[in-house]
Amino acid sequence: MKISLVLFFVLFVCSVNLKSQDKSLGNIPMIGDDAPSFTAETTSGTLNFPQDYGRKWKIIFSHPRDFTPVCSSEILTLANMQDEFEKLNVKLVVISTDTLQKHFMWKKALEETTYKGKAPVRINFPLVDDNRMTVSRSYGMLHIPASTTKDVRGVFIVSPENKIEAIYFYPMNIGRNMEEIKRTVIALQTAGTGNDRYLTPANWQLGDDVLVPQFPYTEKQLKANPELKLAYYNVGSFMWFKKM
Repeated sequence: MKISLVLFFVLFVCSVNLKSQDKSLGNIPMIGDDAPSFTAETTSGTLNFPQDYGRKWKIIFSHPRDFTPVCSSEILTLANMQDEFEKLNVKLVVISTDTLQKHFMWKKALEETTYKGKAPVRINFPLVDDNRMTVSRSYGMLHIPASTTKDVRGVFIVSPENKIEAIYFYPMNIGRNMEEIKRTVIALQTAGTGNDRYLTPANWQLGDDVLVPQFPYTEKQLKANPELKLAYYNVGSFMWFKKM
């Protein structure tokens, strides 16, 4: 009887501790949630996220440490694509759990690096100091034990309304596909919001036709505008496309 009581007490304490840890680590914000705000020091000065970016799209790229080979290749790729993202009204934010001093060293080294035959390029987006893991915790990127940063490899696409629109997570040994992330932003911008929102099919690229979520017109609308039928077509009985 005494042994049973001791076991019950041990299990109860462990359960309480795990729940406490889970709460302190935070949950991953889901699609449609508000993007957690934070204030942090960066290689571009103090950042108040997302307020400082106003009505811009934002993408957060997180990293466990500076000077790691996969992360370095990603930063260099982003630097070479930063003008493309700027044209899409997107601001890039890179978070790493190393210190600001180390960020400056990493940034300097990267800006002197020739990568894939491309000349060295200046990194204009901020590298956020998250050595206390405050941001990583608020975005649910720390796993038990709390000291583990190997899972800080997330990507969060945030709308101008500061809502989470898409989430990616990558393992440490696999580089992120920046073209796919850019394609997702373009698809989100093309799809739009509200009642006129479109859908994009598998492997959609800019310029491809889009799906509509319901039958595109009524008999009354078609009678008033017969050419309306030329703007749409169906595949099967439940996939209707709008020509772009």
